[in-house]
Order: sequence, then C-alpha cells, then structure tokens
Amino acid sequence: MLGRFLEVSVYAPDVVESLAFYEALGFVQAVTGDTWPHPYAVVTDGRLFLGLHQYRFASPALTWVQPDLVARLEPLRRQGIRFEFERCGEEVFNEAGFLDPGGQMVTLLEARTFSPPDLPASHASACGDFSEYGMPVRSFDAARTFWEALGFVGIETEGSVFPRLTLTSDHLNIGLYRTRALHEPVLTFEAPDMAGRIEALRERGFAPGDAMPDGLDEMSNATLCAPEGTQLLLLESSE
Repeated sequence: MLGRFLEVSVYAPDVVESLAFYEALGFVQAVTGDTWPHPYAVVTDGRLFLGLHQYRFASPALTWVQPDLVARLEPLRRQGIRFEFERCGEEVFNEAGFLDPGGQMVTLLEARTFSPPDLPASHASACGDFSEYGMPVRSFDAARTFWEALGFVGIETEGSVFPRLTLTSDHLNIGLYRTRALHEPVLTFEAPDMAGRIEALRERGFAPGDAMPDGLDEMSNATLCAPEGTQLLLLESSE
C-alpha cells in the first residue's frame, strides 16, 4: 500500500553536528541526490536509514517511496486516508503526507533521494541492531487496525517487561509501546551485550540516560539523545 520504505526523516537544525554524532556511533553516510534545496544527509547502520533534514517539518516522519505517486493517492483516500498535504505537479517533486491515529506523520515521495552504501552484512553500530521504530500509544487497538490496513502484521512481543506490540513489514518494524515514560517516538536497538555497550559508550563520552519504559534495568538498558533531539532506546535482548 505504501511502497518501499525509504527513511526515518528528522528535522536536524545542524546537520553537520547530527552527522558527527551518528558517525561516532558507527553509522555510515549515504550519497544523497539534489532533490531537496535544504541541507540533507542520510546515515545508516545497514538496517536503519535516517534522513537528517535542515528544514522544519512534522518530525520525525516515516517516509516511503511510491512510484507514480499521484495515481496512488486516490486508492488511499478510498481506504480512509486523509492527506495533510499534497505537493504534486509537473514542475515539483511529488510528495504527500498523512497522520496515523496517534499523530505520526507518514510521508510518500515519488522517488528515492539517496543511494544506500554497500555495507557488509556484519556491519553494526555501537548501539546494537536496529529492531524497530517505537511509538508511545495509549491503546494498541486503533494503531494496530490502522497499520494492518496498510499491510503491516501485528505480533505480540513475548517476555517484554512493558506492554509492547510489534507491527512487522518487509523493510520496517513499528513498535507500539504503552508506557507513560515515553512521550516521543524512539529508534529502538537491541543486543544481548547491551550492558557492556552502554558502559563502552560512557567511556567514550556519551551520556546514556534513563528516560525509558518502567521495569527496564538501568544497568543493561538506556537511552541516548542525538543533537537534533532524536531518542535512541537501547534494550538488552535475550539472544
């Protein structure tokens, strides 16, 4: 329904500063095109693609590429999607956006805006493996119904210490987190050796925090805040 996932797009007032932060964590910069007139960079760990835009918009946004975008808008409208904006025409780069029930911005573009780097399958950042885009919600039901209608599949997360539902797709997993501790979306990373990773990050001058769901052990779970305000949730996994 949405096309192929492109990136998590975030507003970065200082792209250079944000870029340095992610590269210090082991992310690699992708080659960007000249689609956008504003400063723009993309970083990746091979699983997550994060677009840093020095342009104010409804951030963060989940961005997909949908070729022949104009023709795809009407079928989405018939499914109940109400677009917040549409910029389409012969002399513009076609894009449109809508909100999910919780206010998450979803953006559709007519074409890619960067070329992914050729990274080995073993490449990983200091944060562990990117697992999902975590969204705080009050109720699973509305969000699950909305995203499943767009092709995602809901899977109950067993063994989680906080209420959590994962919505899976081919290129992006979305985690629904029912918790009062989070107020903004997070980029969730997991690793079995997360406690050691967190300590290593402290030794390198990073400042892991504890703004995370209740019930998580602060010794083996933490958060990082990027310069532009993006929250990274670091979770210890069992495998």
